[in-house]
Amino acid sequence: MRIITKTVWILSVVSLLADIASEMLYPVIPIYLEQVGFTVIWIGLLEGFANFTAGISKGYFGKLSDEKGVRLPFVKLGYLLSGIAKPMIAFFVQPVWILCMRSIDRLGKGIRTSARDAILSHEATPKTKARIFGFHRGMDTLGATMGPVIALVFLYFYPASYRTIFFLAFIPGILSFLLIFLLKETKRPVSTLEKGNFFSFLKYWKIAGTEFKKVTTGLLLIALFNSSDFFLLLKTKEITGSDTLTITAYIFYNFIYAALSFPLGVLGDRLGVKKIFLPGLFLLAIVYSGFAIATSTLTLFILFFLYGVYAAATDGIVKAWITNLAHEKNTATAIGFYTSLESVCTLSASVIAGALWAGFGSFYAFGATALISFLVVLYFLLVLRQR
Repeated sequence: MRIITKTVWILSVVSLLADIASEMLYPVIPIYLEQVGFTVIWIGLLEGFANFTAGISKGYFGKLSDEKGVRLPFVKLGYLLSGIAKPMIAFFVQPVWILCMRSIDRLGKGIRTSARDAILSHEATPKTKARIFGFHRGMDTLGATMGPVIALVFLYFYPASYRTIFFLAFIPGILSFLLIFLLKETKRPVSTLEKGNFFSFLKYWKIAGTEFKKVTTGLLLIALFNSSDFFLLLKTKEITGSDTLTITAYIFYNFIYAALSFPLGVLGDRLGVKKIFLPGLFLLAIVYSGFAIATSTLTLFILFFLYGVYAAATDGIVKAWITNLAHEKNTATAIGFYTSLESVCTLSASVIAGALWAGFGSFYAFGATALISFLVVLYFLLVLRQR
C-alpha cells in the first residue's frame, strides 16, 4: 500500500514553500524588532498575541470545516493571507502596524491548519499516522532550513538589510498558495456537534474520550511554559554577538528537525507514540536547562541539536496521537480544540518568559520551562498507561 500519497506530497511541498517564506523571516524578526526599538518584553507580547490569534481561530475554523464537510477553501484562504501579510511587516515600523500584519499572517495559519491536518489524517490509517505527519513535518521543516539559509546568504552580501528580506519572502509564500489548486476536494462526513458561536468548538470536550482529555491536559501544561523560539534566538545573539551565528544555529536546529521527523514517525508507528514522545519531552527539559546556564557558542549548538531531536520526536507525533484519539467526523474540531487552547497557553508562556527575563534575567525564563517539562514527563508516566 502506498503510504505517502499524491495529496500528502502536495501538501508537504506547499508547507515547504510556506515555511521558506516564514523562516526567512523568523530568525530575523526578533533582531529586526530590536533594531526598530522593541524591548524583550514587547517582543514577547507581540509574538504571544500573534500566536494567540492563530491558535484561537484554529478551533473555530476547524469546527467550521467539519460542519461544512470541506477542507480546501480553508487551506487556500489561510495560505493566501499568510503569503500576503509577511512582506507588509516591513512597510512601517509602528508597533500597531507590525502587530496587525503579524496577526494577519498568524490568522492565515489559524484558518488553514486544522483543515490541512484533517486531510493528512484522512490520508493515513491509525498505524501510519505518525509517519505521515512526520513526513509532512520533515518537509515543512526542510523549508524552515532553507529559509534561514537564504536569509543568511542575503545578509552576508547586504548586512542589516532586514526589510528587503520581508519582500523576498512574498515569492515562496504565493507559490505555496498556487500549488493548492492541484488538489481536489473530496466529500467529508459532517460534524456531529451542533452549530454555535466562535467558541463552540470547546463543546468537543464533552464528547472527547478519557485518553484524549488526559493527553491534551499534559500537552497544554507544557505549552503554558514553552515560550516562543524567539527567546532562544535572543539568548544566542546575546552570547555570540553575531547575527550570522544566531541564524546558523537556527538553520542547524531545523536541519536536525527535518532529518529526523520521518524516521521518528516510523518508530512512533512501530513502537507507540508515547515511547517516542516522552524521551523527546525530556530533551526539552535538558535543552532549557542548558540555555539557562549556557555561556559558549559550542554549548549553544549542542543544545540546538538536542532541540531539533525534541521537535522531531514530538511535533508530528502529537498530531498523530491527537487524531488517533479524535472522532472521525470531528477530526478538524479535535485538532482545532487542542491547538486553540495550546495557543492561549503560548500567549501566557511568551508573556511569562518576557517578564521573567526583563525582571530577573534569562536564567529564570529558561529555568521555569525546564522545571515544568520535567514535571509533565512525570505526569505522563504516572497518568497514562501504555497500550
